[in-house]
Amino acid sequence: MAILIDSVSKNLNPWLKAFKSYDDQVEVYCYDDAVALEKITTAVVWNHRPGLFKQLPNLKLIASLGAGVDHIMNDPDIPPQVSITRIIGDGLSGPMSNFCIGAILHHQRQFDKYLIDKSTKTWDQEPNPEREINVGIMGLGALGADLAEKLNYLGFNVFGLSQSRKKIAHVVSYLNAELDLFLSKINILVVMLPATESTRAILSKKLFDKLKKGTYLINVARGHHQVNGDIIDALENGQLSGAFLDVFPEEPLPKQSSLWDHPKIMITPHIAVVTKINEAVPQIIASHKRVRIGKLPEILVDRIKGY
Repeated sequence: MAILIDSVSKNLNPWLKAFKSYDDQVEVYCYDDAVALEKITTAVVWNHRPGLFKQLPNLKLIASLGAGVDHIMNDPDIPPQVSITRIIGDGLSGPMSNFCIGAILHHQRQFDKYLIDKSTKTWDQEPNPEREINVGIMGLGALGADLAEKLNYLGFNVFGLSQSRKKIAHVVSYLNAELDLFLSKINILVVMLPATESTRAILSKKLFDKLKKGTYLINVARGHHQVNGDIIDALENGQLSGAFLDVFPEEPLPKQSSLWDHPKIMITPHIAVVTKINEAVPQIIASHKRVRIGKLPEILVDRIKGY
């Protein structure tokens, strides 16, 4: 019973080293290694090559190299009996919350404006430089809940949207069915939704038209959620006051994309949070060992929900 790691977009050498360093009794291979594929019971993947799962007749567990699993769920060849797991933990939630708080403060303290003022040598000392904001978080899973708690500690008004009502101190929790009411309360929208069919292209004109005029958009979830042209249109007509985008439908973002040149869009290259290898490896090995003795992984992805 062995582990196979596969990714077409990541350097797997640090991962292989970390696996062997953490538990040298577990057999771990990369796809290109000479290994009998019937030995593989766990596939650890991120943007894996098509058809991989069909090559593994004894596969019992698929583990994501990160928190997201859409790259797995989009594969039509997942055997029905295979469990799916993903990475959780402070190594993801802490950096993600820090990133979002930075983006929120960037808008609240008008740093975008002061960068322009600097370029024109303008000294504009406003009497009230802090924007009044209510932050709405779409997706109150582990990452969204951590952000909500930290924003509340910093004194912000926080509203959340999720499938089930959450109990987070001083955070107003709305159900997905209450989307319109949720949107009416906020003027910063932070998107932390999973990538599922129901969330595909949710950041589009239909949703933007329900926002308060001048709402600021932050997307740190998946590019799958956003319609780039609708974001630009909403910026042009003032429905959005700005956008802080870390993810895109096509990555890397093509050089010809009009998002690059828009003065009200801040772009970062999908770096809001990066998986900490030394935190992920113990979780994956623990799941591998549990499945090996007939148990389910502690973090089990719900195939119907898609996360």
